[in-house]
Amino acid sequence: MIAWYEIPVANMVRAQKFYESILDVTITVNNFGEFVMGLFPDKQVIGQANGALVQHDQYMPSLEAGVLVYLACDDAAIVLGKVKAAGGLVLQPKTEIGEEHGFMGLFKDTEGNRIAVHSNA
Repeated sequence: MIAWYEIPVANMVRAQKFYESILDVTITVNNFGEFVMGLFPDKQVIGQANGALVQHDQYMPSLEAGVLVYLACDDAAIVLGKVKAAGGLVLQPKTEIGEEHGFMGLFKDTEGNRIAVHSNA
């Protein structure tokens, strides 16, 4: 069910070194304007989720608000449309990611967690 994950970092160089060291992988760092992202190796071909380290002012490393998990779905708007009735709060409506990367949206669940959904349509 996980489509994508993001791990907030305060220092990309330090975080890249840490994750490369503990996971024996190569992380590719890219600058996407305000976001600096360290992309983990593409594992979708073997059925595992992709993800990245993310350095940005809105991403605060924290035990309470750290990793952002994206749950895969057929249509983010449909899932987000069910959030309020289930006791949650939509934080960001369905939004196009751009460059043919699909759509995403954010919600707060009943436990106070920030969760994202991702769909191709």
